Amino acid sequence: MLARVANNLFWMGRYIERSEHLARFLNVNYFSSLDAPDELSQSRQFVLRSVMYMSANEIIDSDITLKEESVLFNVGLNLEEHYSIVSTFINAHENARSSRDLISTELFECINKINHNLKRYPIEKFVKSGLYEFTSMVTQSSSEVRSKIKSTLLHDEVYAVIMLGVNLERAIQVSRIINSKLSDVAASKEINGNETDGNYQWSTLLKCVSTYDMMRRFYKKAPARKNTLEFIILNEECPRSIKSCLSQIYKYICIISKNREVSTDSAAFLIGKMKAEFEYKLITDIDDNLEDFISNLIDQLILIAEKLEDNYFNISDAITSSFIEEEKEEV
Repeated sequence: MLARVANNLFWMGRYIERSEHLARFLNVNYFSSLDAPDELSQSRQFVLRSVMYMSANEIIDSDITLKEESVLFNVGLNLEEHYSIVSTFINAHENARSSRDLISTELFECINKINHNLKRYPIEKFVKSGLYEFTSMVTQSSSEVRSKIKSTLLHDEVYAVIMLGVNLERAIQVSRIINSKLSDVAASKEINGNETDGNYQWSTLLKCVSTYDMMRRFYKKAPARKNTLEFIILNEECPRSIKSCLSQIYKYICIISKNREVSTDSAAFLIGKMKAEFEYKLITDIDDNLEDFISNLIDQLILIAEKLEDNYFNISDAITSSFIEEEKEEV
């Protein structure tokens, strides 16, 4: 497989997963605030700052008043913002189109249809009354795309590269959502005092990553800080947990690196090391320093993403290697 094509498949998987998490975070945070238990969580400004922090990684001071329609437009349909949902899915479509000969017709037609629907969605309707419809359409469409990936592609190296991107992006986005909610809980405690237990924010966090019902089923109790974070970070049976994502990433990196030498500076080595560290990690090991742990986790995942591109999808290296091989043949 050409490095350029592998890069397209990798980023197609990442962008599809990213668009879903952005849409669900926007949906859950916006509409959950309508029934929030305290004044701060009901505050539209608080919600908008949380959305911007997660989607655009922007920390906005509390004394700055955000315009609701502008924030919703920028996060949802603004083609000029790289972090917007529509820009993210357009990038997924472009990467799918560039690797058209390696994916199924059913998968490409599905991505193509969704891309057209998102680009044609009325902006005025979105910022006024279409937020729920639009974000629900994105989350359902992303699930449809993943089902086409799993059910119409050969489970070979092409599939492994795509799923590597999907699971890596899922780990990054779940980590960023946790980081955002930790910030929200800290802000809530600063204003309301330590009497607030943050249970509303933990429930919202679980809903943002589609694990609320399964967490309740697993623990048979209401969400609290410890059981929520343990479930979405360390429970390998939960498919959206960090630990589960790492297991999947390790599985697929083993497939695409089976004929390569694994050096201590390679993506495969870093993934294996990170997976091993999570194998026996307990929530008590990370609970006291959770903010630092999540921050370091995000940095590690981003480093792995960079290493993967350097090791497997570096187009310039691939071109250079091709030229070297051609020169050897000529000699």
